[in-house]
Amino acid sequence: MGSKLFLPGVLMLALALPAGAQVPRDGSAAAPAKASLEQRVDEVLRASGRGIRFGFVVADAMGSELVSIAPEGRFIPASNTKLFTTAAAFVFLPGLSGPDVAGGASVHLEPAAKGPPGVVLTGRGDARLSSAPECVTNCLSALADAVAVRTRRVGDVVGDATLFPDQRWSPGMSWNNIPTRSGTSVAALTLDDNETVLRVTAAGQGFPPILAHDGFYQVESHARTVAADGKTELLVERLPGSRAIVLGGTIALGSEPAMIRLGIDDPAYYAAWRMKTLLQARGVKVSGSLRSRYRSLLRPAPAGPAEPDALSRLVPPPLVEDLAVINKASQNVHAELLLRRIGQGRGNGGIAGGIAAVGELLAAAGIPRHAWDLSDGSGMSTYNRLSARMVVRFLGWAAAQPWGAAWRSSLAVGGADGTLARRFRDTPLQGRVFAKTGGLNATTALSGYMVARSGRTLAFSAFANDIPEGAAASAAIDAALLLIAAEN
Repeated sequence: MGSKLFLPGVLMLALALPAGAQVPRDGSAAAPAKASLEQRVDEVLRASGRGIRFGFVVADAMGSELVSIAPEGRFIPASNTKLFTTAAAFVFLPGLSGPDVAGGASVHLEPAAKGPPGVVLTGRGDARLSSAPECVTNCLSALADAVAVRTRRVGDVVGDATLFPDQRWSPGMSWNNIPTRSGTSVAALTLDDNETVLRVTAAGQGFPPILAHDGFYQVESHARTVAADGKTELLVERLPGSRAIVLGGTIALGSEPAMIRLGIDDPAYYAAWRMKTLLQARGVKVSGSLRSRYRSLLRPAPAGPAEPDALSRLVPPPLVEDLAVINKASQNVHAELLLRRIGQGRGNGGIAGGIAAVGELLAAAGIPRHAWDLSDGSGMSTYNRLSARMVVRFLGWAAAQPWGAAWRSSLAVGGADGTLARRFRDTPLQGRVFAKTGGLNATTALSGYMVARSGRTLAFSAFANDIPEGAAASAAIDAALLLIAAEN
């Protein structure tokens, strides 16, 4: 292609040829023997910092490994876990390309012992239900309209999430992630990605910033507006299970408003809370309380949703569209809901059922059982373990499946979109890497496909675990991939 290889400056020295030139008998100096590609890749990785554990495998379309560094090591994969959740959807969820008739939320009236009937909002695992003012499809407002047409008085408003067992957080997820959008909880009834936004706008210098939010959380602010050349650094504190937010830090005068996305611990209650506000806006009097319903993991799965006289049921867009959201944007809640939908009909459903399906997929791909362990569908669990070799073998197998091309198209593209929009930009691999990123505490990962200089497609998987603070592991992985692409 004639392109120059781009490498981050701090890593350029790692590509110097190793010492060890031999002096011929005639006394002239001979050029040092060129290190193998694998040795040079290893040097690039090790130059990023001490103490990091790397797993790195690259293979061609025939499965021959070009680079193999700790190929059987077991690593925390972070969001590379989503590769297997989304691939399993193609195998176990029929009708991905058609309207999502199975997943849409619905609303019905539930008779009360006395007083007006209650409103029950029921979820079926759709991750895309929206209450945004600009919503045009799959909107909570459409269900509120259906209630308002039928009656002007209701009692309780209930959010029903009993379709899946109550496993709002996966085993092995760090509790400190719970207040954030990355660790927000998961339930069969989910609204607005199960997060709410706190908008923070600078005021006069020295004054508290202006806050705007939907009122679900009570916010205690200790933040201050600082000079225009000051630093914007806002901090949020919330204990799991609490609806009290403490805001601290600073925002610079004249800066853009900060949008802080907050996770929600009770998705079904939040959906009922938003439903109540929409009903009241339509002139419906709500005289009862707000409640949420969940199903214990120890209770059997329902034979089917009992929903007499549904007033309205939504039909979300094709589920295949959400696979791109999961892989390109690395959307955790959507991935977890997808895993639970895959697991329906397997035991009691939920996480275990979804992982059992993923296990069947991996067995079909010829992946040995010792090469993987999974505890969730998104990669937030620190219990997850994968080897780089098994990921590359799976990538090679998946490419040959009827759904392989559609699945690959859901991945982020280097220098173009998703979580890779800023990586590989202005390098020979811009637009030629199709991969899933991953990031967790002291962990980074990148696995997928790349088109090498020769035009052939290579599958790769790179893991870095136990990363010390300040180490440039992601940059090292990118540099190593650029080196491999340039020589193949």
